[in-house]
Amino acid sequence: MTVKVAVIYYSATGSVHSLAQAVAEGAASVGAEVRLRRVAELAPDSAIDHNPLWRRHADAARSITEASVEDLAWADAFAFGTPTRFGGPAAQLKQFIDQAGGLWQEGRLADKPVTSFTSAYNRHGGSEATILSLANVFYHWGALIVPTGFTDPAVYAAGGNPYGTSMTGPATDGPDAATLEAARYQGRRLAQIAIRLLAADDHAPDAAATDGNARDALASMTSLTA
Repeated sequence: MTVKVAVIYYSATGSVHSLAQAVAEGAASVGAEVRLRRVAELAPDSAIDHNPLWRRHADAARSITEASVEDLAWADAFAFGTPTRFGGPAAQLKQFIDQAGGLWQEGRLADKPVTSFTSAYNRHGGSEATILSLANVFYHWGALIVPTGFTDPAVYAAGGNPYGTSMTGPATDGPDAATLEAARYQGRRLAQIAIRLLAADDHAPDAAATDGNARDALASMTSLTA
């Protein structure tokens, strides 16, 4: 069974980009159809030009297709990557996620497996907090969070983050071999779980007609904005 995995990320200087490529490779290695997508850059050129690494990666990343909400609708599973920004995801990724309200209201993000990965300069620079912050979004979606857990030696070798793969260190170094292998494992794990869920779903009765789930409630709600 072929599953569709969307790997959607923001990377300023290239570290998260490298992790995203590894996650995509891992998912593809078990037969998943993968879309590797970067979200739109929101920072002005004046800020990007101030950091040569940021400018170099911004120019190189133009070859990667920009993410759209359609990629979320297409996918059976998601992997989101972001550098940590004060213990939370980068504004660029959050801005993309904020566009998914329509799909959420239609229930089209529910029950899909999702995982996250990140990067920070310092060991205690907010990697775990960033992944946990993203999890708050996935709770609202009704998605099924897939952590790496302590489920494979690759997780231990990369520093032992059970929430998701995280790189620590300067962008000039990039992820080391152990961290990239952990990211590949994370992609494989996500795709394998998606395969199991789709296989089970093929043999299950249609629960949507009988469970009175939130989609029915949403259909009758008055639309609220803030």
